[in-house]
Amino acid sequence: MRSSNPVFSRRGFSRDNGGYAGFDAQYAQAGTATNPYATNPYAVDPNTGMPAAPARGSVMTIDDVVSRTAMTLGTLIVTATLAWLALPVDPANLNKSYVIAGGTGLVAFVLAMVQNFKRKPTPAIILAYAAFEGVTLGVVSAATSYYLSPGVVIQAVLGTMCVFAAVLVAYKMRWIRVTRRFTGFVMAAALGFVLLMLANALFMVFGGGDGLGFRSGPLGIVFGIVGVLLGAFFLALDFKQVEDGLTYGAPREEAWLAAFGLTMTLVWIYVEMLRLFQILSGDD
Repeated sequence: MRSSNPVFSRRGFSRDNGGYAGFDAQYAQAGTATNPYATNPYAVDPNTGMPAAPARGSVMTIDDVVSRTAMTLGTLIVTATLAWLALPVDPANLNKSYVIAGGTGLVAFVLAMVQNFKRKPTPAIILAYAAFEGVTLGVVSAATSYYLSPGVVIQAVLGTMCVFAAVLVAYKMRWIRVTRRFTGFVMAAALGFVLLMLANALFMVFGGGDGLGFRSGPLGIVFGIVGVLLGAFFLALDFKQVEDGLTYGAPREEAWLAAFGLTMTLVWIYVEMLRLFQILSGDD
């Protein structure tokens, strides 16, 4: 499976090693009972219990995913906190704050794209992405809390945690089943959402005001909810990616990709939550 983030397309655990994406064409297209382990070099032979192909070093475990995710999120939280504390509580600096957030956000975007096109995960790039993304979120959150809507930041954080927990429970209980159709639907919906947001941003830049109105008022609430739902769907794809990596014995280094994907998705959900609660508070 080629799991993807709402903005960035990430390779799965099998670009150059078979795995889930290496299932034979008949199985992938028709869903027949073809042996899905036929081209998977990490699979275990169900008859012998032995690896069907020579092992390639240590394999990824759930502890690897948890520890790498804790490192990326920890880096993001630390830099976000430092950025928050460094931001002067002065409305005159609001535009300056947004310029800083835009600059660090652009750097984070470039780093994410660099990692996306690399064949293997690079921990330094992933942690650097988390650091710059943290600065962006810290500045935006502080500006929102100080100048626009006090109290919405903690609401957005709690909302993000609740979405994560709810999707995790739903996925573990198999209330959510990630299929090819589900993945296609989510990708199409996310593409449409991103294009609409870009169009709205362009109208805001060149036309002024609220652009097309997708980020304010009742319409902004609707699009905020849609954005959160898309983030939840992509969490399900991330969980599926992790599950596949564990099932098919992905190399330990792939845990960094799982952490990278989860971090980007949680950032997406937090930003959408922040904007949604800001609108609901009446300060849009």
